[in-house]
Amino acid sequence: MIARSTFLALAAAAAAAPPALVAAQEYDPAMSATTPELRVLLGRGTLLGAGVNGFTFDGRAYRGRAAQLADGSVVNTLSLEQYLYSVVPREMTTSWPPAALQAQAICARTYVLQRSDPQRGYDVVPSELDQVYSGIGTETPAGTAAVNATQGVVLRFGDAYARAMYSSCCGGHTEAANDAWGGAPIPYLGGVTCTTCTASPYYRWRREIDIATIAAAFATELQPFGSLQVVQLVDRDRSGRARSIVLRAEHGTVAVKGATFRLRVGPRVVPSLLISSFEGSTEAPERVVIEGDGLGHGVGLCQWGARGLALGGATFSDILHFYFPGTASVHE
Repeated sequence: MIARSTFLALAAAAAAAPPALVAAQEYDPAMSATTPELRVLLGRGTLLGAGVNGFTFDGRAYRGRAAQLADGSVVNTLSLEQYLYSVVPREMTTSWPPAALQAQAICARTYVLQRSDPQRGYDVVPSELDQVYSGIGTETPAGTAAVNATQGVVLRFGDAYARAMYSSCCGGHTEAANDAWGGAPIPYLGGVTCTTCTASPYYRWRREIDIATIAAAFATELQPFGSLQVVQLVDRDRSGRARSIVLRAEHGTVAVKGATFRLRVGPRVVPSLLISSFEGSTEAPERVVIEGDGLGHGVGLCQWGARGLALGGATFSDILHFYFPGTASVHE
């Protein structure tokens, strides 16, 4: 545990070091037992009015303190709970039931604590690479109420913080973490059948994609083999998500991972890898028609499913136990 005075001294020292070169004794928000804080790397921009209780950065108001690293990047240090005031409304629609918002708050809180890293000059970035955070302007009464109602509550598996992953809509079945990203299976992230996310506008979707668009996304890999002719889904994982896709060109083939295909073509063009149909268009041979279910990687909490469960009377604890079986929501 690091005393508050010690933390302030270390934070000041960290401001003079690049993010990758912070000493090992740097403040780790998971080590503070009373008022956990974290550091958000806002990036480079215009910093104004930096003080103890807030500042503006590129025209947005933020809680907490600001410091500039040696490379000019601005880091926002603030309490974990104040950070969540902004995150929860950005990650979930705050007109949804309180229990869903509370489950989201616990996931977001656990996400930070499970990833805090004293080896870096920051803990998270304010985008979808971690969690979306944009300061005071996006706080809402319902989001703040959800954070306050669950203050200090985290998701644990045994003695460790759980990997509290979440995405918009699982399309009917959440994804196993090891199928999505490799590595050893995680007991509470093995995938579950979800029947409560049907209200999502992405629960079922259809896309027509020009083969030329796909060819452009994989131009480097296809260059030795000529023009792209056919795109085929050749392997699925246990949940039905695309594991491997083959690009057949004039003089050879290129196999790509499903996740790579979605990222390159566009995560909104291909909303998820839970693909029900993948075939050439009968009306336009130069197009591929993809039909699928859900939005996002599908691992962990299904946000639209959480909404559906909450509308049915489930508590935040019920929701978390369903999507992360074997875990416990506990107060730190």
